[in-house]
Amino acid sequence: MAGRIRLWSSYVLFFYVVTHLLNHALGLISLRVLEVGRIWFVFIWHNPIGQTVLYCALFIHFCLALWSLYQRRTLRLSPWEWTQWILGVLIVPLGAIHVVGTRLAHELYNVEAGYPWVLGSLVASDWTSTARQFSLPLVVWLHACIGLHFAWRLRPWYRPWLPVLYAFALLVPIAGIAGAGIALRDVAELAQRPGFLDELFARVNVPTAAQIATLYSIADVLQFTALGLLVALLLARPARTLWERRAGVVHLSYGERRTASHATGLTVLEMSRIAGIPHASVCGGRGRCSTCRVRMGGNDRAKLPPASAEEQKVLSRVGAPDNVRLACQLRPPPGRYRVTPLLPASAGPVEAYRRQPQAHGGERYVAILFADIRGFTSISEGKLPYDVVFLLNRYFRATGQAVEAAGGRVDKFIGDGVMAIFGLTTDPQTACRQALDAARRMALALDDLNEAMTGDLDLPLRIGIGLHAGPAIVGEMGYERAAQITAIGDTVNTASRLETLTKEFGAELVVSQELLDRAGVDPATTPRHDVEIRGRQGRLAVRAFKSAAELTAMS
Repeated sequence: MAGRIRLWSSYVLFFYVVTHLLNHALGLISLRVLEVGRIWFVFIWHNPIGQTVLYCALFIHFCLALWSLYQRRTLRLSPWEWTQWILGVLIVPLGAIHVVGTRLAHELYNVEAGYPWVLGSLVASDWTSTARQFSLPLVVWLHACIGLHFAWRLRPWYRPWLPVLYAFALLVPIAGIAGAGIALRDVAELAQRPGFLDELFARVNVPTAAQIATLYSIADVLQFTALGLLVALLLARPARTLWERRAGVVHLSYGERRTASHATGLTVLEMSRIAGIPHASVCGGRGRCSTCRVRMGGNDRAKLPPASAEEQKVLSRVGAPDNVRLACQLRPPPGRYRVTPLLPASAGPVEAYRRQPQAHGGERYVAILFADIRGFTSISEGKLPYDVVFLLNRYFRATGQAVEAAGGRVDKFIGDGVMAIFGLTTDPQTACRQALDAARRMALALDDLNEAMTGDLDLPLRIGIGLHAGPAIVGEMGYERAAQITAIGDTVNTASRLETLTKEFGAELVVSQELLDRAGVDPATTPRHDVEIRGRQGRLAVRAFKSAAELTAMS
């Protein structure tokens, strides 16, 4: 909840900065237009409602930023996170003098805190004041853009809009700073006239020297107060650690002789970072993505606290089982736990959304299809490598489109063979009917392919298809980028054996009776065979179809 409040406060502040810079950009036209544009800026922000919203957002954002720094159990941050924090700290000394010299000067001494006063005071002062004034919007803008990037990059709409947002992030500060620079140059040229600055300062009711000294003192108090809060917060961190060690120690085992032991109160992600164990975390540990999720085990797993509403929302989105938690949100009590990160440390924003509920592993009733080109070795002999690759890609595209059109998922291409899975998100009957439909579509697609490549093939392509259904272990298997959702088990092996049996039967398709029964299909005119499957006890009832296109008439 605190993170969401902080994010919404940043939206208010960002809108304020955008309107301020757009007002500056009017200086590209003229000083008069710049001051006219300020009327609208004042109308939005200097009324009681606008000021209340702005100052509340500023106070909330500052306090929650300090609180988030206190909550962090390690300062092992990414370079971008360090950049954002350093820029945020710089805003205080750069912005304190500006705020005091404009808003507070107006409230205390009735100074007309418009562009004439600000630009005139810069002309009358040294170059350090000008550098500080012009660096402030740049520092604020970079700090805001980094924060919004981390907050938005997991949103589905963010990547398509990234070019537009990048152009906006580039043009707004350039136009604002350039407009303010041109306006400052114009005032500096006018200041060459004798008595111009005196007349300007008299019109804006410039404060006296004593009042200016008071304003600088107030700015110093604000800066030292912010510095004192930061120092107190940093000193409170080790004191908190010493206090928490009295409550016990958490021992984490990551396998491969990697362990981490720390005082209770830290998240699993923080313990990983302190121990130097690579761990994925796209959102920076804010609980917005799911890339840091881990499987928790060990004898003390029952001690783990339940997931919060925010954590459960993210876990439900990826279909995580009960033993999977977000490492950035889980603070284990004292005990010994086994931690298994489910995503590689290099996982990016895409991995935050692409994982399906079946990725964590489980048993599911699925239908499996295996298909293979008959005699492909002899077909490829005498052909150029380019022609072989071209032919295979045409075949894979045709079969892949057939599988997907039927509602299945192409699992892998093995040489000149294809494996497909049906039933990852459907009931068993639908899965079996989809598998039969895919076999029919593949046969028709192969006929079209043979017709299209008549002049390139000495003999038409022939395929063998094996279909079987049953329980299988489904989960994401592999390593890093090569990991994918697949199925293993007796059902998969049997489907592969049925594809081989098409050679013995001289058929294009061999289907198990189990799959036909589940699909509610009764091919009475097709002979039934009881066959032995290597590695499987008992005989299996199957039916062999001369052509998979025969399935067209089935309902």
